[in-house]
Amino acid sequence: MTIKEVARLAGVSSAAVSRYINGGSLSEEKKERVRRAIEETGYRPNLMARTMRTGRGGQVGVIVPKIHSDSVSRVTAGATQRLSLDGYMTMLGDMDEDSLNQIRYLELMEYNQVEGIILMGTILRPDVLEAIHACRVPLVITGQKVEGLPCIYHDDFHAAKDLAALMIARGRKSFVYVGATEEDAAVGRYRRLGVQEALREAGLDPEALIRTVSRFHVEDGRQKMLDILESGASFDAVIGATDRIALGAMLALQEKGFAIPDQVSLAGIGDCWADTISCPRLSTVRLDYRSCGALAADLLVRIIRGEEEGSGQGASQVMLPYTLVDRDSIGRTTCAKKQDHDPL
Repeated sequence: MTIKEVARLAGVSSAAVSRYINGGSLSEEKKERVRRAIEETGYRPNLMARTMRTGRGGQVGVIVPKIHSDSVSRVTAGATQRLSLDGYMTMLGDMDEDSLNQIRYLELMEYNQVEGIILMGTILRPDVLEAIHACRVPLVITGQKVEGLPCIYHDDFHAAKDLAALMIARGRKSFVYVGATEEDAAVGRYRRLGVQEALREAGLDPEALIRTVSRFHVEDGRQKMLDILESGASFDAVIGATDRIALGAMLALQEKGFAIPDQVSLAGIGDCWADTISCPRLSTVRLDYRSCGALAADLLVRIIRGEEEGSGQGASQVMLPYTLVDRDSIGRTTCAKKQDHDPL
């Protein structure tokens, strides 16, 4: 497949296809025709030739909090697939759950002349934000909303609020929230606030929410749930800030003899693959991580081409929708009273 064949299929000149690939000026109608032709034919531009011609390496950096994560893999897959349509290769930076590595990767990728960066935001401390604003290549953040910067993020507050409201509608009144560090604004703070808002709107005391903080691991979710059980707290519903945390809580509850959902309703947020093979299957909120990655990549490409603002008031900020996934772990009616014997 050659550039001439792509041009013939798109009904444009070879020069127009070249301008599209290299980020040059082209009408929206022609861009769409070329994009469709490239997608249909599987055409891939010669990156070495483009590098020699434009001085740009055809690489985009993607900085992730950790690689062993279902949500991260889906965001990455969406981004890399979209970037490949425009001939970009991906340089992956794994922070290994150390937020300070964000600064190191930002500097390293800029030094290696990537054309743009997608940063999966987690803990954005002032020094990290300073490094982001100092970055001289186009950048898009996913998962967090940062004023003045291009972002693709989820409606974490309302996702958690609607999940808790569903559980309240099923008769649950006493909640445990196994959350995440609130330095992570989206997952840690907004999801917790959403749960508390659902309690408030239902006439329940939001301050009565039993709270603990877990790392993003099944085992840590299990241990935090065990700690709450050992404290003797009374509750009939548990929400994990993520599905992994919720699945860990499920293990702890089942170890101690609680029946889910008959005695305790349980839910998480994210909708990972393991939710469908747990027993019971985990109810959750589906966040479209793959679309998040694809939209971030699309926005980044448009910024690289000069079609979108890269910062300031004109920077695009897109909040994605969510879907409640009501499986088996919440239950359909009010939880049964606790059995006479104490499962602890």
